[in-house]
Amino acid sequence: MSLDPRHYDVIVSPVITEKATTASEHNKVVFKVALSATKPQIKEAVEKLFDVKVESVNTLVRKGKTKFFKGRKGVQSDVKKAVVTLAEGHSIDITTGL
Repeated sequence: MSLDPRHYDVIVSPVITEKATTASEHNKVVFKVALSATKPQIKEAVEKLFDVKVESVNTLVRKGKTKFFKGRKGVQSDVKKAVVTLAEGHSIDITTGL
């Protein structure tokens, strides 16, 4: 199994929220991914990096919001997330990090 450096460019970080933790009970793991990442690239990266079998990948893009911080206007970046459904019997411990 060869690790390709671009797999690390596809997956930015795991998402650790209450909702993502609840999804992990149903064999789903949530990752922040690069905006340009496609579903096949995400599937390949997760399978190679974590040595698991991926059944499906669902993606969503959260559009950046305009926020005010200390009276100054700023814009948050767009964020793409991937909800990865793992095959039965496979799991990922996201607390170990990438």
